[in-house]
Amino acid sequence: MSDRYDLIVIGAGHNGLTTAALLAKRGRRVIVLEKRDQVGGLAGSEEFCPGYPTAGVLHDTARVRRWVIDELGLRNHGLDFRSETAPVLLPQIEGRGLVLHRDPGAAADELGKQSAQDARRYHDFRSFMGRISPPLRRLADRPPPDLFETGLGDLVGLGRAALSVRLLGKKDMMEVLRITPMCIADWLDEWFSSDLLKAGLAASALEGCFAGPWSPGTTTNFLWMESKVAEPIAGGSPALIDALEKAAMANGVEIRCGHPVKGITAENGTVTGVNLGGGERLEAKMVAASCDPRHLFLDLVPSRHLSATLERDISAFRARGTTAVVHLALNRPPEFSCRPGFQPERIRIGETVDELERAFDPVKYGRFSRRPALDILMPTVERPELAPAGHHVLSIAVSCVPHGLEGTWDEASENELYRVVVERLEEYAPGVGDAIVGQHVLTPVDLESEYGVSGGNLFHGEHATDQLIVRPTPDCTGYSTPFEGLFLCGSGSHPGGGVTCAPGALAAKRMLKS
Repeated sequence: MSDRYDLIVIGAGHNGLTTAALLAKRGRRVIVLEKRDQVGGLAGSEEFCPGYPTAGVLHDTARVRRWVIDELGLRNHGLDFRSETAPVLLPQIEGRGLVLHRDPGAAADELGKQSAQDARRYHDFRSFMGRISPPLRRLADRPPPDLFETGLGDLVGLGRAALSVRLLGKKDMMEVLRITPMCIADWLDEWFSSDLLKAGLAASALEGCFAGPWSPGTTTNFLWMESKVAEPIAGGSPALIDALEKAAMANGVEIRCGHPVKGITAENGTVTGVNLGGGERLEAKMVAASCDPRHLFLDLVPSRHLSATLERDISAFRARGTTAVVHLALNRPPEFSCRPGFQPERIRIGETVDELERAFDPVKYGRFSRRPALDILMPTVERPELAPAGHHVLSIAVSCVPHGLEGTWDEASENELYRVVVERLEEYAPGVGDAIVGQHVLTPVDLESEYGVSGGNLFHGEHATDQLIVRPTPDCTGYSTPFEGLFLCGSGSHPGGGVTCAPGALAAKRMLKS
């Protein structure tokens, strides 16, 4: 049995829904195929124990592009923004910790209690980031140029981006060139004296990386990630997914959940559609894959169609996951001993840069840290309705957990990881273990099997300098692939991972030219 579409999108995560909605808005007949029983992928919400839904595995919406929201009219589907990013509690075992705001004015009082000099320097630091962020955003918000077939439009766009960098002025431009190869630890040492502040900032540099804060090039990832932060979405990732699904359906997109794609069909180098198994085949002029590139080319495209060069390059595209996720249901809010009575929405545990580095060290040898860094969201602070009255949900990203564990991931190793995480949390919020009424542990292997992300990497490929400049391979940097009609539209393509909608939207623009 066969049916024909203009576009088949593989995966109903935020990027897949974005691509589908934009193409359907232009009159294309579009279907989205999702292997799971619900839309959203890593950004979707699901109940992990009765009465306690998550805020998504990926829950930071501060990098979602406004221009995508405007183009799809997502405000007409209930989407709204928060007025500011929630501050982050950086707790201490001994001391009062730090409540860190992005805005230097709001942060001044807290920082001043630790160091008046750091309070002044933080203002200068945010001013520097404010100056260099616009050109970095411009680079991230346009497709990468085709280095082999660059047309006039590509040259003009690239020239404008280059000019915006040049207009930074000589001092800032030279500073950007100087710091990009640096490790984030060295760069933050130049700015601040507070170990707690430096550790709290360094966490952004390690997102999606197989790296510690002393690894060269981590400053590049910090600049790349931080330059795109704006106001987050009210209701977080689930609210974004809800609006994207409504926009897609309003534009006529057909969405089928519980329909995993088994393979790509192609003839003479041209994609013709997909196989769903059981004899069902869908035909299309174009196929857009929001799944990760390794899964697409090594699992879905028949090996006989792959050139030796493409197979080699995709196999070399690194996707080593180093993050586990632990969801906790609590019957009362956690009480952080450094800030009694304060209920933070976001918490980062890791008091020094060297502590973060020591947590990363075991990963290189297939072990997880006994004192991991924790990046925690308590979504019930913003949305109390996510749990019974007085109860709370914690979604914990556990850093420094390898996909390739020495030995194997089994029930015993998962239980040990859970024990380590709760003990680590207890150091800062004594008694929190007694408040746990439900939990769900997702190791990198679980993330791979549940969400289809190769290696358990939440960004569909590591954020390393070489994999940001050319993403994922030289043959696939501009969303198109060596197969006519086959496109990438997920986080494994430019401009990378996180909840942004940018890869999906930029890929859609590229497909509209085909």
